[in-house]
Amino acid sequence: MKFFDCSTAPSPRQVRIFIAEKGINDIIETVEVNLRDGEQLTDSFRKINPYCTVPVLETDDGTRVYSTAGCCRYLEEAYPEPCLMGKTNEEKAIIADMQWRAEIDGLLAVGEALRNSAPGLKDRALTGPDNYSQIPDLAERGRKRVERFFSTMDQILQNKTYIAGSDFSYADITAYCAISFATRLKFDLPDNAMNLHRWFESINERASSKI
Repeated sequence: MKFFDCSTAPSPRQVRIFIAEKGINDIIETVEVNLRDGEQLTDSFRKINPYCTVPVLETDDGTRVYSTAGCCRYLEEAYPEPCLMGKTNEEKAIIADMQWRAEIDGLLAVGEALRNSAPGLKDRALTGPDNYSQIPDLAERGRKRVERFFSTMDQILQNKTYIAGSDFSYADITAYCAISFATRLKFDLPDNAMNLHRWFESINERASSKI
């Protein structure tokens, strides 16, 4: 298999952590895509992914999966242990629910704030093959959404070890990547979000977070 990655981007980092948690790093070839220099927009990469984004997972038979969720789902089915998406119907539903929430309210909110304000992303307010102008009001909305996300996650973790319950899961990976990216962009975790701080430090201690 091949995994098309970018070491500085949060979406492929989700898959990178997922791969590390599965313990399958040695059997997947990683190809670095330089997003800063626009490699994802070149003709050669468009032949790999017409959506011009990473991650991309290319399976042994040449099938390509273009989304974070798709990549992780494939790996979960191909390598079911350790389980990261739940075993029972209830676990699967709760993890999917929390992962979706972390994606929408976390990663997309950070992206909204960044892509609508960073000078280097002028006319690149959305990922993909087409150019879109920045909207400053969306940057401000994104910042407010990030603050709300921190508060919500702190409440969710009040009586839980992990986002979706007692076991580490895909939901934790997505939330962790969202918050890591947010803090890298100077969105500080609130001092009074003690549950969130405790959870974040516990994930920081996992070997996969260093990948």
